[in-house]
Amino acid sequence: MAATRGLPSSFQNPAFPPGPKCPIPSSAAFHIKASTFTKKKQYSSNIIRCDNKSFGHPHNLTIERDSPVHVFRDASEAQLSMASDSAGKKAKNVCLFYCAETKALAQNVAAQSDSIVLRSITWRKFDDGFPNIFIPNAQGIRGHHVAFLASFSSPSVIFEQLSVIYALPKLFISSFTLVLPFFPTGTSERMEDEGDVATAFTLARALSNIPISMGGPTSLVIYDIHALQERFYFGDNVLPCFESGIPLLKNRLQQLPDSDNISIAFPDDGAWKRFHKQLHHFPTDLIIDACAILLIVIHLKAYSLVYKIVCAKVREGDQRIVRIKEGDPRGRHVVIVDDLVQSGGTLIECQKVLAAHGAAKISAYVTHGIFPNRSWERFQSDYGGHPEHGLTYFWITDSCPLTVKDVKNNPPFEVLSLAGSIATTLQMMAHE
Repeated sequence: MAATRGLPSSFQNPAFPPGPKCPIPSSAAFHIKASTFTKKKQYSSNIIRCDNKSFGHPHNLTIERDSPVHVFRDASEAQLSMASDSAGKKAKNVCLFYCAETKALAQNVAAQSDSIVLRSITWRKFDDGFPNIFIPNAQGIRGHHVAFLASFSSPSVIFEQLSVIYALPKLFISSFTLVLPFFPTGTSERMEDEGDVATAFTLARALSNIPISMGGPTSLVIYDIHALQERFYFGDNVLPCFESGIPLLKNRLQQLPDSDNISIAFPDDGAWKRFHKQLHHFPTDLIIDACAILLIVIHLKAYSLVYKIVCAKVREGDQRIVRIKEGDPRGRHVVIVDDLVQSGGTLIECQKVLAAHGAAKISAYVTHGIFPNRSWERFQSDYGGHPEHGLTYFWITDSCPLTVKDVKNNPPFEVLSLAGSIATTLQMMAHE
């Protein structure tokens, strides 16, 4: 851009008629000559004439132009305009594949957004039991964002799903996202004796070797992984995205009629480290005790006092008994929060002890309800406010589809769906 002397006000480019006028903050006349390169390899020039018609008013400047020109008085106006243009961009469609177990969840995810399109896979087996899998219309997903909703509920299904997970990125897709709500080997993340095999690392290595797509490494979405340090088990060929089901719990607690009487409980210091910051609506404080397995903090807003309730597991002979070590749960609705539950023995013992010490209601939340061998049947309802009989609510998510089928319509269980969160994450990753 070169500045020239001012031209008479009667000057006009003969090739272009004068356009509308707009003021800009300047005190000198100048020309801007821009050359644009066309598809036909021809050059064309546009002349934009700026003339200060009144030197007594340096901001009274006009522009004559043949095409729209955006003039920003300062950097903030330019930033606002660029932010508006970015917000106007639309997300591309996402082709969502799923396994047999996650079909219902995938349908719920697709119902959250018109930009998510379900695509099916033909799951068959050969006579020898090995998988015989076919992806219909594989060429139709070229250039699209693709996602796969997996469920590694048992070792027998991991191989067939890994076969699909390794195949999809090679179909010339724009990007690939693997949604694995529950990372099943997360509890086997450490070695306590020589010879122990940390299968969490094994599965992480398998997922780290997913082929890259045209858009780069695979995005891996996992909800409430058991140990946060497991993020470092994944290699550079995969981008782990760790989400949480705690926002679903917070929304549900705020809907309760006694939401102002809620106390949050953590089964161990690991759960406290994981979740206490996300539950800041329910103020907590903690003194870690080596033998503590449950710590509940009750915040009385009226007096700004914090009472701690600590339950400890103590040995009496061959038995391990849960006792309240510190605090008083009387009159409170206590909600125990953790990432997963299996047999649930500790939860039941804590529920009984808290009920014996006057808790008005006792509920529990876990993101992943595993419940091997139908252990969910051990949890009973409190029958309308009798915590000694059971739980008021037991919230789980649909990260484990087989469990959802079993506990559906069985109080005290209530399923909080991850569908909305998954849909939001997929759209974020597919956004232009």
